[in-house]
Amino acid sequence: MPDVHGVLIIARNGDRTEFYQDPYTYEPSYTESTPLGAAESHQLGCYLRSAYLNPSSDSYIQGIHADLVQNDQVLVHAKAGGEGTAIFDSGIAVLQGLFPPNSKNMIELANGTTVVTPLGGYQYIPVEMAPSGVDHALESWTECPAFEKHIKDVYASQEFQATAKSASNFFSVVHDYVFGRSTTLENAWNIYDYMDSQLLYNQTYAYRLPPTLIEQARGYANYHENALFSDKEIGGVGNIAGRTILHPILHSLQRITFDDDPLRLLLLETSYQPFISLFHMMEMVSEYPQLAAIPDHASALAFELLRGPAPERREFLRIKFKNGTNSEFETYHIFGHKGDIAVTEFMYRLENFAITSQKQWASACGVTGPSFEITSAAESMNMLFTIFSVLLLLGMFAFSWFKRRRATYVPVPIRDMRAVDNEKTRLLP
Repeated sequence: MPDVHGVLIIARNGDRTEFYQDPYTYEPSYTESTPLGAAESHQLGCYLRSAYLNPSSDSYIQGIHADLVQNDQVLVHAKAGGEGTAIFDSGIAVLQGLFPPNSKNMIELANGTTVVTPLGGYQYIPVEMAPSGVDHALESWTECPAFEKHIKDVYASQEFQATAKSASNFFSVVHDYVFGRSTTLENAWNIYDYMDSQLLYNQTYAYRLPPTLIEQARGYANYHENALFSDKEIGGVGNIAGRTILHPILHSLQRITFDDDPLRLLLLETSYQPFISLFHMMEMVSEYPQLAAIPDHASALAFELLRGPAPERREFLRIKFKNGTNSEFETYHIFGHKGDIAVTEFMYRLENFAITSQKQWASACGVTGPSFEITSAAESMNMLFTIFSVLLLLGMFAFSWFKRRRATYVPVPIRDMRAVDNEKTRLLP
C-alpha cells in the first residue's frame, strides 16, 4: 500500500455574517466570522488531524511532526480580500484543531526556569496573507475587466435567460422575505445568503419562512455561481479562480516530491469560488454533477501525494472532498481516470493553465498599467524593508549635501544685490 508523503488542503471558511457581493463585479462587502463558523473550522481541523496526523490512520503523513509542529513542514495561506477577516479566523481555528495546545511546547531559560506557551501550550503557526490589492492567487476575479465581461455574457446567454424565466414564480414569492433586495436571478447569490443567514440566526424569520423557499434559493444560487465560476474552455476567464490557486498547488507539489524539502502539509484557507472552478477544470463535474454547486462552510478538498514502494517509488495523487462538517472525505477521480492519477500527468494537464504571476493575471484580465509582484508575506516585508532602506539612504545623502552647501555659502552684500535690481530681474513690483 502506498504511503502518504504529503497533503495539500483547500478549505472553505466557516460560517460568517451576511456577505453581499455585487452581481456584476463581485465587489465584496464586509463580513466577520461567527462563533458557529469558528466551531465548524475547528471541527474540520480536528477531522484533518485524525486523518493525517494520527499514526494509526491509513492516510497518516509519513515523517510529519504531529504533536509539536515543525513550521518548515507546514505552509499556510489565507485569503485576504473579500471575506478575508472571516477566512483568516477560520484558518486559525483549523490550525487549532490540527495542532492543539501541547504542554511540551516549552523552553528552558538559562536560569533553569521552564516557560510553557500561553493557553496550556498553544502552538503558533505562521499564516501568510497577501495585501488585498495583490491577493490574486486566492481572489483573482475582482477588479478583473475580462471576468466582468464574462459575467455579462453569462447573464445575456439564452440558457440564463430561460432559467430566469422559469424562476420568475419563485422570485415573485420570495420578494416578501428579502425586504427590498433585488429579486432577480442575477442577484441569486445575495438572496440565498441573506435568507440562509436569517434562517440561522433570526428565530422570528425562521418561524415565518415557508419550508421550501430556502432549498429553491440555494438551487438558484448554485446555478448562478456554477455558471459564473466555470468556463467551456479550461483556460477561460470563467475558471480564473481555479487557474490562480493552481500555482501554489503545483508549486507545493513540486516541493513535497523533492526529498530534501521538508514541506509536508499545505493549507489554503479560502472562499468557495476556487472549488467550483477546480471541479470543472479537473473534469469532476461531468462524472459527479452534484459538485456543480457551492460547497458548504468548512468544506475541504484534499490532494494526497502517494508514494509507492521501492524500487520504482512512483508518485500519484488521490483527490478527496468533504462537503461541510456533516460529511466524510470521499474519493473522487479526475480526468476520466478510475483510480489515482500520476503526479506527472496531473501537472502536465494543468500547468499551462496556471496563472503564476501578477503579469499573467493582468494579461488574463485585460488590465493595463504597472504591476507589483508580491507573492507572500515574507516578500512583502522584504520589499517594504528595501523601500525603507532606499529612502533612508536618499535622506542621508540629501542631508549631507545640504550641510556642504551651508558650509560653502558666502553672504552677498546688500549693495551688490541692489546693483542687479533692474527691470529685467525684478519679479514683483
